[in-house]
Amino acid sequence: MKYFISLLLFLASFYSQARCESFPKDSARLDKRGQLPGFMHNSYFEVSVGSINYPFSERLLEPGFQISSITVRHPAVRLVLLGTDINRYIAAQVTYMRPVWWVNYKYRESGEAAATLYSRSVWMNIAGVVIKAKLPISSRVTLYSEGGLAVITRHGITHDNGSVVVKDMVAATTTFGAGAYYNLSDKWALQMAANYTSSIKKHTQPYTTYVGVGGKYSFRPFSEEKMQKAAHSGRIHPKQWVQIGVSTNLFGYNTNDILRKSYLFWGGGSEIRNGFIISYKRNIFHSPKVFAMDFGVNAAYWNTNKNREKFFGISVFPVFRINFLQNKLMDPYFFYTLGGPAFISRSLLDGIDTGKRFTFYDAIGLGAFLGVDRRFNAEVKVAHYSNGNIFPENAGVKIPLTFCLGFCF
Repeated sequence: MKYFISLLLFLASFYSQARCESFPKDSARLDKRGQLPGFMHNSYFEVSVGSINYPFSERLLEPGFQISSITVRHPAVRLVLLGTDINRYIAAQVTYMRPVWWVNYKYRESGEAAATLYSRSVWMNIAGVVIKAKLPISSRVTLYSEGGLAVITRHGITHDNGSVVVKDMVAATTTFGAGAYYNLSDKWALQMAANYTSSIKKHTQPYTTYVGVGGKYSFRPFSEEKMQKAAHSGRIHPKQWVQIGVSTNLFGYNTNDILRKSYLFWGGGSEIRNGFIISYKRNIFHSPKVFAMDFGVNAAYWNTNKNREKFFGISVFPVFRINFLQNKLMDPYFFYTLGGPAFISRSLLDGIDTGKRFTFYDAIGLGAFLGVDRRFNAEVKVAHYSNGNIFPENAGVKIPLTFCLGFCF
C-alpha cells in the first residue's frame, strides 16, 4: 500500500508543476512553494478506527494439522491515504485497512490429541482503489457510497519443520462501502463508515466487514492575503539540500524498539550494524509556518549485525515535515518519510527472508536548518525497509540511529 501512495504523490508533484500558472500571479512571484501544489487543491485524507470481522476457520489449514482455536481480535484502522474530489458528487481514493492485532491460530499436528499446541498469527491487510459517489443533503451532512478494487495480502503460517499450515496469498477482489460525513468546517468533517470486501473462494479467503468512525481533512489553497503575509515574514525556506549520514548500532536499537512498541514506526527482523548514506532532498511545498513536504532520493551501503553481510539500497521518497519552532539561529523540525519505493541488492539477510528486492524506505526523526541564512542542516533518525505487506514475506530491515549533516543551496 505504501507503493500506491508514494507513486501517486510522486506523479502528482510533477502534475502540480504543470498547473503552477493556475496559482494567483502575485503569489507565484513570491514563492510557488508557498502555495499548495495543484494536485492537493481538491485532495483529502481520512482516518477511522472501528471493528473488523472475518470468519476465519479451520478450512484454511493444510492437511496434517488440526485446529484448537481461532482468535479474531476486532479493533482495526482504515485510512484513505489519498483522496481527490473530482467534482461535488464524485471522488476517487486509495485506501488501506488492517487490524490492530493479527488473527491467532492455535493448532496441533494431526494424529495425537496430546500433541504440542502451537500458536501462530495470520497477517492480513487490504489495499483498495475506489470511486466514491456523494450526495450532499444539507450544508453539514453528506451521504456516500463507494466501490472498487481491493488487493488482499495474507501472510500465512509455516510450521517449525517448514511445512505450510496456512498458505500465503496476494489476490484481488471487490470492495464496497457506505457512510456519512458531518462537516465541521470547510476543511474538517466527522465520518461514519461501513465497508465490505468480498471473499476469494479460490484461496479460502473469507469476506471482511468493517464498521468505524473517524475524521476527514480536506486541503484548501491559501488565500492571497495569507500568501502576502507569509512572504513578508522574513522566514527562510531552504529549497534543496544534500546530506551525508552514518548509521551505527553503537547506541543499540532502543529508539527503534520504543517507536515500534508505541505503534509510531516499524522494527525489522534483520538488523543493520552500521552503514553510510548520501541523500538529496528538495522542498515542493511549505506552509507559512508549520507544515512542509519534500521529495528526496538516497543511496546507502549497509552492513548487517549478525553475519556482517553487505548490501546497498537506493530509494525515492516523500518527506512530511513539521517545523515546530523558529528562531534567529535555527528552525528545528520533526519529519516522517513514508513509503519511498526502494531497491535493495539482496533480500536474504542474516538468514532472514525479508521479501523481494523491491521494497520501501521509511524514516522518522528530528532535524534542523542552521545558521542565519539556513545554509546548513542536521538530522538524527531511525529508518526501515519493508514491502508494506504487498508480498507475503515481509520481515523488514531495522536501521539504527543515523546521524546526518547537510548543506542547503
